[in-house]
Parts: sequence; C-alpha cells; structure tokens
Amino acid sequence: MRLVRALAPLLVSAVVALAAWELFLRAFDVNPLVGKNPAAVWDYLSASAENRAAVTEPLLVTLADASLGFAGGLLAALLAAVTFVLFRSVEQAFLPVAMLLRSVPLVAMTPLVTLVFGRGATGVAVIAGIVVFFPALVTIVFGLRSVNPLARDLVAAYGGGRLAQLRVVSLPGALPSLFAAMRISVPGALIGALVAEWLATGKGIGGEILRDIGAFGYDHLWASIVVLTAVSVVLYTALSVVEQAVLARFSTD
Repeated sequence: MRLVRALAPLLVSAVVALAAWELFLRAFDVNPLVGKNPAAVWDYLSASAENRAAVTEPLLVTLADASLGFAGGLLAALLAAVTFVLFRSVEQAFLPVAMLLRSVPLVAMTPLVTLVFGRGATGVAVIAGIVVFFPALVTIVFGLRSVNPLARDLVAAYGGGRLAQLRVVSLPGALPSLFAAMRISVPGALIGALVAEWLATGKGIGGEILRDIGAFGYDHLWASIVVLTAVSVVLYTALSVVEQAVLARFSTD
C-alpha cells in the first residue's frame, strides 16, 4: 500500500511532464530536427540495442560519479551539522565561510577542483559532493535543532550530556530532515557530476551531451537527458518509500 501511494503521484507527474513536453515543442514550433518529442525518443531507444547501449553505458558512468558525490557530500554534511550543533563557536566561525564558498559559481570552481583532484572519478565526486554538501548541511542542522527541547531536558535530567542528547533525541528527531536532505541531494549529485563531466572529464552523460551538440546528435541527446531524468525521479521516489518505511518503524516503537 505504501508503494502504491508513492507510485501514484509519480505516474501522474510522468503523464503531466510528457504532455507539457509535447505542448512546449508545438507551442514554440521547435524544429523537429532539434526538438525531439516523446515519440521520437521512444523510437530511438526501441530501434536497436546499440542505441540503448549508447545511452546506458555513459549513464552508468554518471551514476557512479554521482553516487560517490552523494555519499561523500551527505556524510560530510552530517558530520558538519553534528559539530555545529555540539559546538556553537565552530558554527559561528565556519558557517559564514561555507556560505561564502557556496556563492562561488560551480562552473568557476570546477577547473580549480580538477587541478587539485584530477580529471578522474575523484575530481568528479568532489564536485558532485560540493553541490550536495551545502543544502544538506542547512537542512540537517535545521532538523537537529527542531526537536522538542523538553525531550533534551529530560535526558539532561537523567545525567545525559550533549552527546547523549544528540544520540537519543536530536538524531532520531532529525530523521525527516535527513531524508529531505537525501532527496534534495539526488538531483544535486547528478547535476554536479554532469557539470564535471561536461567541463573536465568528457565522460558520462555530460561528455556525451557536449559531443552530441557538436555533432548534431539530437536523438541521442534527448534520449540521454530523458533517461537520466527518469532515473533521478525513480531514485527520488525510492528514497521517499524508504523514508516512509523508516519513519513508520520508528513511530511504532
């Protein structure tokens, strides 16, 4: 039943997106050689195994790059958020610096990151992790600080220190914010990986998009974008299902 509730909005959103896609191309009279409609993308993907492989192989590279950035950025955000909550002075010292770094455009930051970490998977993962880190940090800090203060006072009354309050009250109470940060991080990690592939490595979907634009390979370009978007939505929905299961489990304890 939980799965049905999660899939129903996904199916409705898919239908609306397909309709909007088709209407957009018709409303602006986009040249069919450039703007491919859903039927054209389906025809391309179903035409041959080679076409599907041309999309899925770079997709796997992008997903691998994005997954490293997702995990690294989210873990770094969680550790930083816990540190900020435990030590206010650390937050006051480093949060403005973090927000200042966040204001630097990703396009400008990518060349510097690749010079330091190289053009391999590590450099791409760092860029994706940077995109993930900042919104996840703000979301998790908000969740850790939004728990009931009476619950923290109860733990303190029984002799629990700040670490005990964090473990018993703050972390379980921040689970919705943690899952929200994870959902936000899925498209963020993919965007970071695409930018790094586009500007630095030339691999994955980002590199394929750059080559497709130069070679007028719009069938492959649209198919790659559509498949990547679909995977992102599926991953987002899967995290929502996991979130509902985890929160339901904790609420029944």
